[in-house]
Amino acid sequence: MSRVEFTPEKIEKLNKNEVFVFGSNVQGEHVGGAALAAFAKFSANWGQGCGLQGNSYAIPTCVRMTKVEKGCAFRKRYTKPFDSVEQIKPYIEVFINDAEHFVEKIFYVTKIGCGIAGFKVNEIAELFRPCLDMDNVILPKEFVDYLTYVENEYNKLNR
Repeated sequence: MSRVEFTPEKIEKLNKNEVFVFGSNVQGEHVGGAALAAFAKFSANWGQGCGLQGNSYAIPTCVRMTKVEKGCAFRKRYTKPFDSVEQIKPYIEVFINDAEHFVEKIFYVTKIGCGIAGFKVNEIAELFRPCLDMDNVILPKEFVDYLTYVENEYNKLNR
């Protein structure tokens, strides 16, 4: 594991074979954060909350909810993060399988789940551990730093 490339903090454009991997809500309402960038710049489909779409790949980390307040005629829309990373894990497993299948594509994983969804880097990074050995998946520096630290500590303990 000697990763020398990391997902840039801000991605402005992609080549035809590059994919922007972002956290989404299940409904595919790309209204904020990286999801909005995916919709505005990288062909994410409105209403598609997971999977490959244009130069984007959505991984759900939350759900859009509607709240009707008593005595109010308006409905308020808000984003509710998944209750745990265990709810995100199956979607990341599907992503990893897809990335293994689409070897001609380069997947730039953003810090999914660490923004609007509010999960910690270590919680999400661990789910991407298999990607460290994949040449076509580029992870954020924070994910790689955490995973490398854990691996180094493990190796120290098992010498």
